[in-house]
Amino acid sequence: MIDLQWILLAFMGSLILTPLVKKYSVLAKAYAKENERTVHHGLISRIGGVAIYLSFIVVASLFIEVDSTINGVILGGSIMFFAGLVDDLIDLKPRMKLFLELIAAIVAIYFGVRVDIIRLPFGITIDIGIFSVLFTLIWIIGITNAVNLIDGLDGLAGGLCVIVLIIIGSMAIIERRLDIMSLAFILASSILGFLVYNCHPASIFMGDCGSLFLGFMVSTISIMGFKSSTIMTLALPVLILMVPIIDTLSAILRRTLKGQRFMQADKSHLHHLLMRQFGHRNTVIILCGVTSLFGVSAFVYMINRTIGFFVMLAILFGVELFIEKSSMISNHYHPILSVSHWIQAQGIRLKNKRKK
Repeated sequence: MIDLQWILLAFMGSLILTPLVKKYSVLAKAYAKENERTVHHGLISRIGGVAIYLSFIVVASLFIEVDSTINGVILGGSIMFFAGLVDDLIDLKPRMKLFLELIAAIVAIYFGVRVDIIRLPFGITIDIGIFSVLFTLIWIIGITNAVNLIDGLDGLAGGLCVIVLIIIGSMAIIERRLDIMSLAFILASSILGFLVYNCHPASIFMGDCGSLFLGFMVSTISIMGFKSSTIMTLALPVLILMVPIIDTLSAILRRTLKGQRFMQADKSHLHHLLMRQFGHRNTVIILCGVTSLFGVSAFVYMINRTIGFFVMLAILFGVELFIEKSSMISNHYHPILSVSHWIQAQGIRLKNKRKK
């Protein structure tokens, strides 16, 4: 089992390093820029991911017994961290960021982080063969950018990643995967130390160096878990990461329908819509709560697949209703509500006919 000293050391490391990073930001002028999309005011450091990265790397190098796969994860994660740090300091072009994400993903795949077999619910197994590399690339780059996109409120990306990593680490205990458990818990602890300063109102942001690093690490650690497992299926990592996945897919559809580029930012993300109604802090709590519910449903699925499947459907149904009612994708996107309205209309017609 994991030594609690590791967790405490990772937490204390980022807790101590974060104020030092804030002081360095003054010299480097690494502050978050204010624009029409931001929700912060004043000069706030945007390289807080440095504290998370350093704390994780130091503790992991001291206590984790590495193999080829873990080396690939850490090396790829380091590439992603430094790419994000450069972007925080000098603003990289989107294409260059995507290229560096591709390089980091290829490094991880080269060292053995890949999905060869997809296990779907109810015992369905698919050997993806030659599409293994492509699928893994899409997964890693997709989740990396999903975490980056949802990093829009104080403590949101960090809070979601902590929950996801704790869920993955807990599942790894059931699967007796010490490597995954150690990576997940040490990284979660490193984030928690940073969150002390990043919770609303934040005095420091993680920046792209933090969100891209965390997105990459979460994506690779999650697929390590179900690669060789007979219990874990593709549905579980997808389910655990459902909030950033839904937000990203909605953004793609929304911008495509509006004729915008995917990389063109807006204020119609899931957290923006919730914040208008519930406020900053409550929105973060709600989204972390929803992620926790998805995580609980994943555990339920591991115990009883039938019950777990229907729990998943119920949560997804609720999320879909929110998306439609909030017009998150488009004012014209409401398939479930349209069916509901049609059924109500048919009921009214039948009542009118009976009265006649």
